[in-house]
Amino acid sequence: MTRGRFITLEGGEGAGKTVQAARLRDALEARGVGTVLTREPGGSPGAEEIRRLLVSGPVERWEPLAEAMLHAAARRDHVLHTIEPALERSDWVISDRFVDSMIVYQGYGQGADLEVLERLSALSLGGFAPDLTVVLDIPVAEGLRRAGARAESNRYERMGTEFHERVRQGFLARAQTDPERFAVVDATAEPDTVGRAILRVVLERLTVPFDG
Repeated sequence: MTRGRFITLEGGEGAGKTVQAARLRDALEARGVGTVLTREPGGSPGAEEIRRLLVSGPVERWEPLAEAMLHAAARRDHVLHTIEPALERSDWVISDRFVDSMIVYQGYGQGADLEVLERLSALSLGGFAPDLTVVLDIPVAEGLRRAGARAESNRYERMGTEFHERVRQGFLARAQTDPERFAVVDATAEPDTVGRAILRVVLERLTVPFDG
């Protein structure tokens, strides 16, 4: 049985990751590819419990390394109980955020040591990594404007503009250092245009089976 592929969508607040993850799922399923759509933090029952601790409450609720540890614990549960089983049964998995968000948000954004975060990632994941990571890039002001139009805000959206600028630059820096895994897509365009750009990247980078 052919193992599935794992795609992650990353980017700052308001970049449209959730919408585009669903669009990509629909496009893959239209090609006959079994697809699982998931998210971080969360994506499994245990990880969803941890998510509630991470996204609610005051901005200063967690010290950055402690926060990263919570993310890592949730991610390990997510991989063990949702992602790996899906890949083993040949489904493709699309995740709205994954490990790069932890390294960027807690590292570049909040100042936790990047080397420590990389070691924490290795400890929790071993050699497991996405096959493809698409970074949806958007200027901070526009992303926060979009995020602010939503009914509810989370802890991360309430962090300052300078934090979000560091996050944006962190994602771009990671994409630059690993161009084989990462692709950057301009998220300022209309959703249909962004969706086509993401699908084009997937079709170029990964072998997509076609059924009928």
